[in-house]
Amino acid sequence: MVPLYTMPSGERLPSYTLPNVYVFGQKSRMSEREKKAFSRLVRDVKKAYPFAKIVANTLMETYEYIETLPDDGSREKHLKRMEKELYKQFEPQMKKLTLRQGKILIKLIKRETDSTSYELVEAYLGSFAASFWNLFAKMFGASLKADYQPDGEDRAIETIVLMIENGAI
Repeated sequence: MVPLYTMPSGERLPSYTLPNVYVFGQKSRMSEREKKAFSRLVRDVKKAYPFAKIVANTLMETYEYIETLPDDGSREKHLKRMEKELYKQFEPQMKKLTLRQGKILIKLIKRETDSTSYELVEAYLGSFAASFWNLFAKMFGASLKADYQPDGEDRAIETIVLMIENGAI
């Protein structure tokens, strides 16, 4: 059934809410080199984006469940169990990510959760673990504190994510 909107005059009209529509122009002014770089970025974002969505969903579910637990001990136990399960489930796939895909994943996690990877590790595993993993990432030229700037340096990543979400690619 279509919802109706009543006009000030009393007339009733059907009311529809349409989804957002994004229009993506052709990248015709790109050189061959830029096209290859963009294609590589599309490939890398497509590989990393599902992991970022999984992280966001898992965090939300974990947070909601932890809130129902009675004490810190049971919360800690649950977090340790979750950590082991996540390692077991995703470690083989995560090891296959390239360094570039890993850097993109860190940015996409920030996009999806509105928290840096460092903040998430710190909240769930403590500051020592967060510092350790950030130091480990820095050895490879990455940072868990990387910010996501959809209107700045990460504009191309944002465009690709919107294209993925809208089924354009």
